[in-house]
Amino acid sequence: MDENLIKNIYSSLDRFIKWLDHYGEISYDFETFFASSYGRGAKRLYYKKPLLGIIAVTPLIFCEAFAPAARTFLWKKQRFPIADAHYAMGFAFLSKVYDNKKYYEKAVHFLNILEQTRCPGYEHYCWGYPYSWETKTGPIMKGTPLITSTPYAYEASQELYQIDKNNRWLEIMKSIAEHAIYDIKDFKTSLNASKCSYTPYDTGGVINASAYRAFLLTSASIQFSEDKYWRIAERNLNFVLQAQQPDGSWFYAIDDSSDFIDHFHTCFVLKALAKIENLTNHQGCQKAIENGVRYYARELFDEKGLPKPFSKAPRLTVYRRELYNYAECINLGVILKNRFEELDRILIITLKDLLSRWQKTDGAFRSRQLFLGWDNVPMHRWAQSQLFRSLCFLLHQEKEI
Repeated sequence: MDENLIKNIYSSLDRFIKWLDHYGEISYDFETFFASSYGRGAKRLYYKKPLLGIIAVTPLIFCEAFAPAARTFLWKKQRFPIADAHYAMGFAFLSKVYDNKKYYEKAVHFLNILEQTRCPGYEHYCWGYPYSWETKTGPIMKGTPLITSTPYAYEASQELYQIDKNNRWLEIMKSIAEHAIYDIKDFKTSLNASKCSYTPYDTGGVINASAYRAFLLTSASIQFSEDKYWRIAERNLNFVLQAQQPDGSWFYAIDDSSDFIDHFHTCFVLKALAKIENLTNHQGCQKAIENGVRYYARELFDEKGLPKPFSKAPRLTVYRRELYNYAECINLGVILKNRFEELDRILIITLKDLLSRWQKTDGAFRSRQLFLGWDNVPMHRWAQSQLFRSLCFLLHQEKEI
């Protein structure tokens, strides 16, 4: 990668870390507009009675599109475990890049916080969101474990364990794996495949949820030499492979009401498959990744070669681009670097645009490019932490070459 680009990434991260130290570790969130009692009620009404619901959610959508700072009046700043896990990983990568104890201690700090913020009432380690939110199938209450959040804490613990060999992190990883097999449920979809639940209480069907769990349990099966993890992981993996559309895409879920295709969830699936392939050399992953990347590069970037939110949108969108897509595009591009020429080209275009337009003078990154202006409210979960982690990961991989 070009030396000037790498130098700019180092500079960008230095400014971001200074901002993070000043701003603090709690923030508003993407869901802030809908976390209040009014927001939850409006969203619930939208799902049950769309025509009336449109009237209820319109003021919130208007604010989201034209006055994003209004979210600061509707809810409160909170700590997000998924963000803490990403920050822990990012600082762990930086500690290896710089060989600097200060960054290692930062990573340990965020893992210590994760230990304190695990979901209460569960035997094993697991994490969710600190607010309640509405979905098409009903509410998910705050403190409910999410299989789309918990694996990041597993990876963060794994990164620290690789650095200091502290058995404390290994014990947390083991507990997370046990949560993934005993609290998250399986539902048979074919002779050799099963979808998994998103929480301990639903019937599953979200594609990236099964992809997350498949990777987590694949990694755990190798880390702990436990075949029981792989047996479950393989069925979830087969579900993901069988859910891929002929054109290489994945819908968000297999039910008819979730047939949208978006950028970062596509990245989540491809990342999980790439990591499983690296661990197992699974041939089914290879074919799915090749087909998936072809679709991804063709349909999820605009005429400028920049990440676009959807190839098939679920509803009217109020923004042009968002930071989460940049973060996951970079992650995927680094994981699959030098494997797909088009993906390598996209990675460079995305990085250059990110560094030239998205970072503010205070060091934080813009959250969204709206149709008119920007959403500049910094949100750790959406996606300051993910972007930080992806840039640190890139530098770490560049140093490893």
